[in-house]
Amino acid sequence: MLKDEAMLEIPYGTRDFLPPEAAEKRALETRLMDLFRRWGYDEIATPVIEYLDTLTIGNGSRIEPHMFKLFDRQNRTLALRHEMTTSIARAVASRMKDATYPLRLSYVGSVYRYEQVQAGRQCEFYQAGVEFLGSDSAASDAEVIALAIESLREAGLKNFQICLGQVEFIRGLMEQYCLPPATQEKIKQCLERHNLVGLQRTLEDTGLPSEGRESLARLPLLHGKRDVLDEARQMAANDCSHRALENLDAICGLLEDYDAAGFIRFDLGVIRDFSYYTGMVFEGYTPGLGFPLCGGGRYDNMLSDFGHDCPATGFGLGIERLMLALNREGAPRSTTAKDVYIAYAPGRLSEAIQEACRRRRLGETAELAPSPQEESAAATCQKSKGCRSLVFLA
Repeated sequence: MLKDEAMLEIPYGTRDFLPPEAAEKRALETRLMDLFRRWGYDEIATPVIEYLDTLTIGNGSRIEPHMFKLFDRQNRTLALRHEMTTSIARAVASRMKDATYPLRLSYVGSVYRYEQVQAGRQCEFYQAGVEFLGSDSAASDAEVIALAIESLREAGLKNFQICLGQVEFIRGLMEQYCLPPATQEKIKQCLERHNLVGLQRTLEDTGLPSEGRESLARLPLLHGKRDVLDEARQMAANDCSHRALENLDAICGLLEDYDAAGFIRFDLGVIRDFSYYTGMVFEGYTPGLGFPLCGGGRYDNMLSDFGHDCPATGFGLGIERLMLALNREGAPRSTTAKDVYIAYAPGRLSEAIQEACRRRRLGETAELAPSPQEESAAATCQKSKGCRSLVFLA
């Protein structure tokens, strides 16, 4: 009996992946990274720990309360990375300025964000994704969205859709009505949280005429197929919003070439939860889960904050969320079956070791019994350990 049962506990918001789940997670990550490689994306790995000032550049006041922080021996504040994009932007700006652009980079790793834990939401979670750096074209945005769609399909998910928006459309519309920055920020927060009541109250406090309030209140309702863009054009009377809609139209046309447009649903109220997005944004959903499986967008200013002017776009995909969605759909799980269990009678250990080594060199998964067994006991172990066959050396 342990004196302190807390020794068996793990920190809030973390979880253990036991062998079947760990095998499923690893197989999913491998499939995704193989897919990214086939699309021309090179893997990059960055530290889990970075300086707090690095991770909060351009986004500090909103994200810092959700970060895990610590101190180094020089008393500098460090933090666990809360997402991958900022770390990759720092690495590119500091070490890859002279690389041949555009750059296509991919990753898989753990990130940390303090938040309320529920199904699909942990404080420690895993992401896979890509960053496309050095191009500001609609073609690069379309490629990233198409790859996100192909990632979900490659994983085995069948029922999902991508909600596509444009933050410049929202910004242009708010500037059209000359809203002060503080009010714009309140509206953005309501849109992020899908808080329709809060949005209505904020708009009532603006003093806008009814036409302006009604237009802005319709933002969360502007979702559907391509005809939604026509409706949005009637609302906007500024170049910024019109350029944003033209950008979405161009992206959609290119997604048709990828045979991916059928998964797209426009949602002009999508704004994402990071302030660094500057253009198109998107989120991927599946029925029955109230949170996105993946999300991303264009972020043309982040690398400039690190002293390297470079447009960029990308997406991240939640591994645990995707696993949950696949399980809800009843998708086949990756098996952990081993090829052979090798057991032996007393005095035959040397031969058993040689047989196990031979099998492993052939690429088989071979588990060796730790001590002599009777054949009946070996057969029981073979089944309980999930081995397909038994080799018994009598």
